[in-house]
Parts: sequence; structure tokens; C-alpha cells
Amino acid sequence: MDEPVQGSSAGPSTWLLTGHKAGDNAQVRALAEALGWPCTVKRFRYRRYELLTNRLLGATLAGIEQSASSELNPPWPQLVITAGRRNEPVARWIKARSPATRLVHIGRPWAPLDCFDLIVTTPQYFLPDQPNVLHNHLPLHSVSNESLTQAAGQWRARLEPLPRPWIALLVGGDSGPFVFTPQKGRVLGQRANRLAQECGGSLLVSSSARTPASSFAALQAAISVPAHVHTWRADQDENPYLAYLALADRLIVTGESMSMLTEAAWTAKPLYIFDPGDAGAWWHHLHNFRFKPLSHHFAMRFAPRRMHRDVGRIQQQLVLDGRAVWLGDSFPDAVSPGMPDDTERAAARVRALFTH
Repeated sequence: MDEPVQGSSAGPSTWLLTGHKAGDNAQVRALAEALGWPCTVKRFRYRRYELLTNRLLGATLAGIEQSASSELNPPWPQLVITAGRRNEPVARWIKARSPATRLVHIGRPWAPLDCFDLIVTTPQYFLPDQPNVLHNHLPLHSVSNESLTQAAGQWRARLEPLPRPWIALLVGGDSGPFVFTPQKGRVLGQRANRLAQECGGSLLVSSSARTPASSFAALQAAISVPAHVHTWRADQDENPYLAYLALADRLIVTGESMSMLTEAAWTAKPLYIFDPGDAGAWWHHLHNFRFKPLSHHFAMRFAPRRMHRDVGRIQQQLVLDGRAVWLGDSFPDAVSPGMPDDTERAAARVRALFTH
């Protein structure tokens, strides 16, 4: 169950706590790669009632299925890197047995902030300024020039028949308050198709793990320009996502996906954001009367400020900084430079935990 990862340099023994969310896992691995220290990946499967044990018991393993999860035995690591609510109790359980272990949490913890030696957070959360909180511009990512070059080499010949410019359309899906309906899929397809028509180009389209099949079908039905379409599957052998980032001349990303927005912004290419939100009050739309949208709106109304989450803050900042425009708007002639290296910034703060 464990996955030892060889680092590029010696450093503190490190455990990476991972779960079922690809975005959280990617950020944990990105920070570990930036550190370059040998580490062990610990994987966990959660019980359905983990939220209850999380809130009532704190530092506990009661929320995980231990028979289907990685073992947790001494020698304890010097560093634990984690992300997401579900792994917080596990990290704190380790800390209770090894007080010298440093805990680094990525995102927004549910536990008191002082439980962690470092929290790496981003603007969609509302965490306060305090010494153990690092406020980054965007989520961490592990996309590199090397990985893009390799992917481009593998896919360039297959995409060459398509007319340029190439416009990558990277499609997310349901997330928190956002429900990606077939109607939204159709509108996105129409707007992307219009952009490609206006410049005489083609679309490189990819769904993701969260994209509803009916919505992606509606999107594809709205496309008439030449296109290369990839439908995400868990068992797929090849995924052109990195190649799209590398080879596209322009990028369109659905705005609920912080990871795709981050990676697209990092390329410094013209970036168009599709707003997946609803017009008017949320309660005017039947699709919002589901658990995740309802729980989000409830939390935004009644939960403490630090438990709020608003991805619109990142979208708006990208637009204000000139790094992106809303899909349908014109892009300025001058493209803003790439984003600051938040991953290395976070790695430097982690290293400082072991030098002070």
C-alpha cells in the first residue's frame, strides 16, 4: 500500500498523506517534488461517517478503513504533508505519538490552525494572517517545462492535421456550489466554437473526472469546427492534457477547477475563463438543491469566516492581473508574465521548519 519515492537530495523523513481527491493529492506531491526529499506515500480509504468522527474525536483513525489503508507504525516521520479534511485527523494522530513531527497542511484545515506547523493556503479560503499560514497566489502544481516538452513530443504529430491556432478547451464539472449542467455544457461549446471560428483555428477538448457525461455530450454537439476530443476515463492509457497545455496557442478553462486554472495560468498563454456559476439567486435553479451546493451555501451563510470558500476570488484576481479574461471577452495584445513560483515559495517555508 505504501509507495516509497526516491528524492533528489537528503532530507527529513517524510510521509505524504493521500486520499481520493486528485487535486489534493497533486498538491501534496508537487510540494514533495519541490523539496526533493525521500518520502513515502500513504494512501487512505475513508468511512462514510468520517465527518462525524473528524468533528467529534479530532486526532483519530476512526474515520479511515484501516484494512484498506496504509499502515501507520514507527519509526514516525519527521515531516507529514497532507491536504483535505479527511486526512487531518490522521496527521494529528501521528503528531500525538510523535510530537517532534512537523505537520504541513495544504488548503484550509477544519481543525484549529495551531494544530499545524505550516498551512499553505490560497485566496479562495479566508484564513487569517498569522505566522504559520503562508498565503500563496494559486494552488500548488507539478507541471514543468520538462513535462510539457515530453508531452508535446508524444502528441504533436497526431494534432498536426488540425488548423492553427489550436485552442485547448479544458472542462471540469460539478464542484461545491457549481453544477455543470447540459445547458452550461452547450453554452461553453458554443462560445468555444465561436472563438475558434473567428480565428480560423481548431479545438483541443478534454473532459475530466468530474465532467458529467450528459454535459460533455451537449458540449460536443455544439462544436462544428475541427477538433480533437478526449473523454477522460479512469482506466485510460494516454491522456493528452499536458500536451494540450504545451501545444495550444490559447486556453479555455472552466472556472471551478483551481488546478486547471493554475496550470493554464502558469503557461502564460492567453487564458479564457468560463464562469460555471448561475445567473441570479442560486435558489432559482433546481439543480442547486443537491447536497454539495446546499452545504456550500449553508456554510457560506452560517459557518465561521475561515470555513468559507469562494473560488471566484481566484478567477477575479486572474482577470484583474491581466492574466486571463472571461470567455467571450477580447484578450489584450500583451500577455502578462507567468505566475510567481508559489511551489518553490512553499518549499522554502517547509525547509525553514528544520533550520530554525
